Amino acid sequence: MTPEEKNNRRWVRTVTLTPPSLQDNTADADRLAGALKVLLKSDEIDIDITLLRTLPDLLRKWGYRARCILCKNRGRWVLAGIMNPDSRSPAAGLAVDIGTTTVVARVIDLSTGATLAESSFDNPQISEGPDILARIHFSAQDGGLGKLNRLIIDGLNREIIKLCETCGISADDIYLVAAAGNTAMTHLFLKLNPQWIIREPYIPAVNSPGLIPAHELGIKVNQQARTIIFPNIGSYFGGDLIAGIIFSGLHRHEETAILVDVGTNAEVVLGNKDWMIACAGAAGPALEGGVTKMGMMAGPGVIDKITINTDTGNIVIHMIDNERPKGICGSGLIDLAAGLFLTGMADVRGKFNPSTCGSRLTEKEGIPHLIVVSAEESATGKDLTISQADLDSLVRSKAAMYTILETITMSVGMSLTDLATFYVAGTFGSFINPRSAISIGMIPDLPLNTYKTLGNSSIGGATMVLSSSEYAEEIEIIRDRITYLELNVNQEFMNRFSAAKFFPHTDVTRFPSVKKRKVKGRGFPGQ
Repeated sequence: MTPEEKNNRRWVRTVTLTPPSLQDNTADADRLAGALKVLLKSDEIDIDITLLRTLPDLLRKWGYRARCILCKNRGRWVLAGIMNPDSRSPAAGLAVDIGTTTVVARVIDLSTGATLAESSFDNPQISEGPDILARIHFSAQDGGLGKLNRLIIDGLNREIIKLCETCGISADDIYLVAAAGNTAMTHLFLKLNPQWIIREPYIPAVNSPGLIPAHELGIKVNQQARTIIFPNIGSYFGGDLIAGIIFSGLHRHEETAILVDVGTNAEVVLGNKDWMIACAGAAGPALEGGVTKMGMMAGPGVIDKITINTDTGNIVIHMIDNERPKGICGSGLIDLAAGLFLTGMADVRGKFNPSTCGSRLTEKEGIPHLIVVSAEESATGKDLTISQADLDSLVRSKAAMYTILETITMSVGMSLTDLATFYVAGTFGSFINPRSAISIGMIPDLPLNTYKTLGNSSIGGATMVLSSSEYAEEIEIIRDRITYLELNVNQEFMNRFSAAKFFPHTDVTRFPSVKKRKVKGRGFPGQ
């Protein structure tokens, strides 16, 4: 796409109108709409009443020139605001990732697509429920839905003030908001009843909310601003995945690729430019670090990388920001499990091997625990350990993840080895070491260059939609192209799941690179 074509895809257009006269008494709104129709090659331009009330005075004040902020709603162009074309203030947009745990907000210049400021904050709804299920149950209480909605909207409004101060603009300069979240978070953001999402047959209130005036949601930005809400596919596949697809470009690929986003659930999309199939399963919490008592989300002092010396058994850890260790996140946990297995400290069932673990293995309340960091070296003053129960839980989670991947590929007659690209999204994906995940059989044994880390693809996709109408036009196309695979009714899922509950799998021929790296003398049974 040429620079000129990119500019023509921006949401901001400056127009110069011929002033009215006795010979040309076209109404102000019609005059502006007519010019925009020619510019946009469109038959329809919607201008709402709040803008009509100020339009005549503003056009005369600015000499019948205006910077117009536009957006699209199901094929129809909407005028979201006008600005003085000589103003130095940018026409800004706000991209929002409505995460269950963390909300990320990014301000961008709609004229250039440049990021002006970005920040994140803990989702305030955590105070009423740590997870989606708890919040949905809370929403059923008297006033519960309203409270959860106020928490997220008020939290976002506070963050908007901070972001605007950072980049030297006013909240009134924000004309477009693009928000992406999972289905439950989107419902709470819109103050929609989420109760039926978790009850059979698991029906959302709406799948495609469309374009909504920001002031109707309580978002304190420009009065005319519009909010683009990413649609969801169903109860467990939300707009954050639609945003992720846009960010990855999977929907434009000739070759088949897969996108995995690990959060509350493991959500998976498989496909290319011609077709896409999606599913979701409960593999997320353990892989986010919730499997063990020392597990926590990534942050300062959290162990994110681990290696175990094959000769000495010494555990080498790396902490985020190099602070004293206080816990472990999902990527560190996967590194640890891989190291334990490859060195023989854990067997193919994920059970500790006392003879190899040595003095690191202790017992608490009758349950074996492996000391990862001693009390003297930890920030908590207590041993940081992983228990046999923790490791068993990780085995189940990694088995669920692999089985989800295997099931979705087999549903279209493919093998995991047929994948051209494997995208890993989310905070989890930013830190994960694919080699470790392969070692425990969580993801397929593909060449390492097959794996592509996307980071926060939800905020990335929301940003892309604000940077170009090209991507906004793809949202509904992507949603309509996806076929959702319901794992709960898949008869073969549990059989495959049972086979995957071993390091790396009962069928070790699927993981040739792991066989090569397994420490000599501590190989697979029968070797």
